[in-house]
Amino acid sequence: MDSFDLPRRFAAEALGTGILVATVVGSGIMAETLTKDVALALLCNTLPTGAILVVLITVLGPISGAHFNPAVTLVFTAKRQLPVNEAVLYIIAQIAGGVIGTMAAHVMFAHPLIEFSLKVRTGGAQWFAEAVAAFGLVATILAGLRFQRAAVPWLVGLYITAAYWFTASTSFANPAVAIARSLTNTFSGIRPVDLPGFIVAELCGAIAGMLLMNWLLGRADVRGPVAIAETRP
Repeated sequence: MDSFDLPRRFAAEALGTGILVATVVGSGIMAETLTKDVALALLCNTLPTGAILVVLITVLGPISGAHFNPAVTLVFTAKRQLPVNEAVLYIIAQIAGGVIGTMAAHVMFAHPLIEFSLKVRTGGAQWFAEAVAAFGLVATILAGLRFQRAAVPWLVGLYITAAYWFTASTSFANPAVAIARSLTNTFSGIRPVDLPGFIVAELCGAIAGMLLMNWLLGRADVRGPVAIAETRP
């Protein structure tokens, strides 16, 4: 990542977030067009999202780190792996890219460029689900980077695919994507008024995930099996 200058990294974050949102919104519109079965529509929304994450992280990760998510960016800033000034630019790029992604999906399906969502997504259960979704995402990323760095694209894609179904909120887990989805009155939308609850929950979940993984992935216990074996005469 260090071999790419900031403008290229900024562009990679905007591009990746934009394509991710276009996939989420576009597949949701396509699903609504093809079926009235909500479960089938959700499946049609889930699979393209998980798949595109694998692609985007694989091809753009070497450029910017493939955050595509302000919560993830803040975690790496808190871990002192990304300077604050660069983190601010990353977040701006992610939000701008997400908004453009929504607009692109609307153009493809002949919808108005911007439609504020009327879809209600609020309440304690939804907020807790978003905290769980973001917690799991951050845990997956940090553990993946520690143990299976090459598998991270697949780990994230598979995690989000699963979280679509085991969380009540269908796992936004991303403030930039949530903002972008407030601008579409389609299957994947969220009312703008519901954004603060989702964003706060996502950030809290991400911080909790980082704190737990910092401890869990910390220095190995010197009394562990390997250390014991190595000290035997």
